[in-house]
Amino acid sequence: MKHKDENTEANFTAVMQFVLLGFSDLPSLQGLLSALFSIIYLTILVGNSLIILITRLESSLHKPMYFFLANFSLLEICYVSVILPRMLLNLWTQQRSISLLDCAAQMCFFLMLGTTECFLLAVMAYDRYVAICSPLHYPVLMNHKMCVQLAVGSWVTGIPVQIGQTWQIFSLPFCNSNLINHFFCDIPPILKLACGDTLVHEVSVYVVVMLVAAVPFMLILASYSKIICTILRLPTAKGRAKAFSTCSSHLLVVVLFFGSATITYLRPKSSHSAGTDKLLSLFYTAVTPMFNPMIYSFRNKDVIAALRKMFLKRMTR
Repeated sequence: MKHKDENTEANFTAVMQFVLLGFSDLPSLQGLLSALFSIIYLTILVGNSLIILITRLESSLHKPMYFFLANFSLLEICYVSVILPRMLLNLWTQQRSISLLDCAAQMCFFLMLGTTECFLLAVMAYDRYVAICSPLHYPVLMNHKMCVQLAVGSWVTGIPVQIGQTWQIFSLPFCNSNLINHFFCDIPPILKLACGDTLVHEVSVYVVVMLVAAVPFMLILASYSKIICTILRLPTAKGRAKAFSTCSSHLLVVVLFFGSATITYLRPKSSHSAGTDKLLSLFYTAVTPMFNPMIYSFRNKDVIAALRKMFLKRMTR
């Protein structure tokens, strides 16, 4: 009996520190993965920083659409910086331990920034809706004050919700293992380590996801249904193509982000596997943020023209 109590106490002591297994099951690829994710992280930092810089310096981009794009780029930098530096450190040092507090902080910031992305994508859809469906009222409806309020609202809305959800999850007792079969502290792998019945917590996760992801997604769908109807009523093919080009980049980003995140958090627990979770998580935490600047810049004539103008100025000095 005494021996059993000692084991139980040891188990509870062990969970003061978790171990992020990450990609330890691929020992021969540690160097390659380290180089690959370093390149991805640098690409995300440079690409999104360039968008922030160009939207600040180029007067032709001082419009609501690009104000929100600059916010989105800043968000992407913060979003990936919560995860990739820690993952790179684990790959470089092979020291995968993370304290309970650091794990909770990583999850909390990841969830808050993920919530911000959901609402900011909805705000960007609303901006396109007003621009295309009510062009005459656009300068009045999307004035600077309104843009700032919408951006700030997107950034702060998820803070109390996700702090509460993180506290609820980490208030669970962890006694099965301290090995997290993932590359960061995400909800599904953490819940797998909890003792006892986690049904109430799983239901709360579904409720929060519906609140912070499904609601913005429905707003995006409503905006784009109106946009498509308006575009189809335009008299010329050239006008329809121009109108659709202004929102096609945003629509592609929405599909990539919401598609991978929905599959991760809303599919049944029985269908979760560590390999699939890691692959899906990589998609929306690294791959999509890496391609977002390319999607927005290469598919936007105004951004390309501003980039060309900025580089020409630097070369002629």
